[in-house]
Amino acid sequence: MTAPILVVEDLVKRFPAGRSGAFVNAVNGVDLKIVPGETLGMVGESGSGKSTIGRAILRLTEPTEGRITFDGRDITNIPAHKMRPLRRDMQMVFQDPWSALNPRMRIGDLIAEPMKLHLDLSRSERENKTVDLATRVHLRPEFLRRHSSDLSGGQLQRVCIARAIATNPKLIVLDEPTSSLDLSVRAEILDLLSEIRQQTQAAMLFISHDLGTVKLISDRIVVLYLGSVVETARSQTLFSNPAHPYSQSLLSAHLPADPKAELARHVLEGEVPSPINLPSGCTFHTRCPVAIQKCSTHAPGPQQIDDPEHFANCLRISDGGNRILSTETS
Repeated sequence: MTAPILVVEDLVKRFPAGRSGAFVNAVNGVDLKIVPGETLGMVGESGSGKSTIGRAILRLTEPTEGRITFDGRDITNIPAHKMRPLRRDMQMVFQDPWSALNPRMRIGDLIAEPMKLHLDLSRSERENKTVDLATRVHLRPEFLRRHSSDLSGGQLQRVCIARAIATNPKLIVLDEPTSSLDLSVRAEILDLLSEIRQQTQAAMLFISHDLGTVKLISDRIVVLYLGSVVETARSQTLFSNPAHPYSQSLLSAHLPADPKAELARHVLEGEVPSPINLPSGCTFHTRCPVAIQKCSTHAPGPQQIDDPEHFANCLRISDGGNRILSTETS
């Protein structure tokens, strides 16, 4: 069995909330792992902690508690100067390519910058590899002499991906990398990422609120609610057999490719609780249509469903009451 390149255990991140002494509980005891060559999708509503987890894994924000092991090494608390040599193996692609790139630098210099920082290459070697990287992400060589203002959003995201793979990383975190792109460009970027993964065997954490995109690119998917993992499963398993009531509701909003397919909506009532004052027990019980009294007092652990990689954190799985009925059809 292949050893994971990344293991996250009981990750917690809290942010101070003003001068009151209260805290925003952004991430609450998250566990996950990724093996080389795997793409792990991460989905959830806005504010569920997806981006915070991605940034904490790369130590771009400091975790409050928990443990992060990368390539067999505990990196949770190592100082910044010792993190720098690891940066070549851990890269990130951000949501907004316009703000991620320096508009004053030429595209060729932007792609070459990570190599200059992390690789011992001569100038001519960097120039050759820059051209090669541009080719790999399907950018014409003449683009290397241009600035970011001369390129489209899809082309700029290709530049960001070229920068991310320039140092041959073992892990790439992609935070909503296609959300600002139109559908045709989004498909091209997904094809490019799949191609790069096959070529490099890099592990990828793909963060998105776009269920269709996550389904296409992910091997496994983690579902988050209020900073906690509620379900983990293989991509096809999750979409065909979601076990947690929140996953069922979330995935019921996914539009199938067939416009004639009948839609069965699971409409939730109530507001998402404040992350400053989390509910006791299962954090979803205040909105869950199948919750029982015990759900408000007992925090559920992961329950295995029907295969070794399918787990859901729900007390109702044991009695079969985790399934919710459709509240809206069309």
